Amino acid sequence: MLVLLEALNAEKKQPAFRTILVIAAIFFVLTLSLSLNRYYSFFNPYDHGIFNQVFWNGTHGRFFQSSLSSTLSSAVLRDGELPTVFYHRLGQHFTPALLLWLPFYAVHPSAETLVVIQVVLMTTGGLVLYGLARQYLQPALASMIAASFYCANAVIGPTVSSFHDSSQTPLLVFSLLLALEKRVWWLFGGLAGLVLLVREDAGIILFGIGVYLTLSRRFPRVGLALCIVSFGYILLVTNAIMPLFSDDSSRRFTVEHFRNFTQNETRVSTLDLILSILSQPIQLIHQLVTPIATKANYLFYQWLPLAFVPMISGSAWVMAGFPLLALFIRDPDAPGNPLSIHLRYAITLLPGLFYGAILWWSVHAEKFRPLIRRFWVGCLVLSLLLLIRQNPHQILYFATPLKAISQSNKIYVPLNRQWQHAHDMRTLMGQIPPDASVAATTYAVPPLSSRREIIRLVGRRIEADGLKYFSALKLRNDRNEVISVDYVLADVWQSQQFQAVDQNERDQFQALIPILDQLIAGGEYGLRDLQDGGLLLQKGEPSNAKALSAWTALRASLPLP
Repeated sequence: MLVLLEALNAEKKQPAFRTILVIAAIFFVLTLSLSLNRYYSFFNPYDHGIFNQVFWNGTHGRFFQSSLSSTLSSAVLRDGELPTVFYHRLGQHFTPALLLWLPFYAVHPSAETLVVIQVVLMTTGGLVLYGLARQYLQPALASMIAASFYCANAVIGPTVSSFHDSSQTPLLVFSLLLALEKRVWWLFGGLAGLVLLVREDAGIILFGIGVYLTLSRRFPRVGLALCIVSFGYILLVTNAIMPLFSDDSSRRFTVEHFRNFTQNETRVSTLDLILSILSQPIQLIHQLVTPIATKANYLFYQWLPLAFVPMISGSAWVMAGFPLLALFIRDPDAPGNPLSIHLRYAITLLPGLFYGAILWWSVHAEKFRPLIRRFWVGCLVLSLLLLIRQNPHQILYFATPLKAISQSNKIYVPLNRQWQHAHDMRTLMGQIPPDASVAATTYAVPPLSSRREIIRLVGRRIEADGLKYFSALKLRNDRNEVISVDYVLADVWQSQQFQAVDQNERDQFQALIPILDQLIAGGEYGLRDLQDGGLLLQKGEPSNAKALSAWTALRASLPLP
């Protein structure tokens, strides 16, 4: 980072750089405020809890272990086994680079710390981008490139989402490209290694950069080496290293995400997938271009903040083309939406698009005239307006009503009402000892995830006729013993709000109420407290009469059999 500090230090006297510092500060304050509000008001989903538990276990020397991640393993989802506290998440996603941020997390080991880390990483990435742009462009043009980063939907959306490993990508890859321009090869090599460690598929980004360096003949040997190393790393990690921890990569993710290219529904290695794709050129072409409207819309959102320059930049096409290919050929019916501009997948295109735009402007700087500048500013304004309209991750839930999936009306929850509910939920959480085992509903998981034994209350299992929802109350502890959790925390109020706007949440909500009925009537768990639609049950304790009466009244108001 000495190269970065040196480059930024030289820019201190530039008015354009001071402008970018102001924009970066605004980006930091707004995204951090919105993200923390989202977390504290119980809008952060399950994945945030997974990463927090991974980090929390890391501070105790149990690196990359997670009972929450175990509930998403093929052993649990397909084979019906119980979650384990010693499950290693590296079998699902190989993300050793997360250890870089563990010392910062250790200062304040909690789920909100991850919110801060993610916002800092993305904000810093934009400042490095400015330093990279200045290697080719004048300050005014370089500042527009950096401003485009901070206004991009593909940046803001993933920043305000729950924590994810891809938030490291802009900082590391832009730093790598800056080291390349400075010819600091030892730093370039070290950063290339760190990029590979971000995630098992991060090598796709480096592969695109390597192809560009080779075809452009700028650094053909470096480019060729980057292609070989990145491609070989992907094959090595996914086929040899990740299976040492679990078989989830071949049994779950490859099968689910690329089912359109493979006939094997049980196990597909990365090498098998590549060979299968290459053997089906017609299917490949069809998948790349259809549906045309969806993919054109995705490219529109990626190009918009850069005033569509990547559309005419050959360098951008070469570098971003390979990550784009990986997104376009995924099964559109797979879990998650790879073509959502607000999810982490969109970040993989950013290095190629922005670096390609920098290279294009480096030979067309004379086109940066007042008319083009005004058009570019208009693109940035439109990008922000579209972001507000789409309300990614319900980040503006307090300002923008949520559209119901089966009704013409919209659902609106005022900020003070949501915070009142959050206060009541935290009151319930305060009754759970920090070392107790817990099963909780989705949005209650992140605040409770700084513990060894925690699972999601409503689980999902993949069966022949589709998803089946079930109650998960048991897991294997460090002694490999099967235990029932000590506490159950169910947020019925929050689930009821979300089930009206999301079909998956509706399915889980409809499974949750019968589960609670059975638990309360079964006698193994007693209803200890109920506040604002939040239920706290404790194993081996009788139900509180007042809480039980409140549940009876609440249950009668729920439109479920």
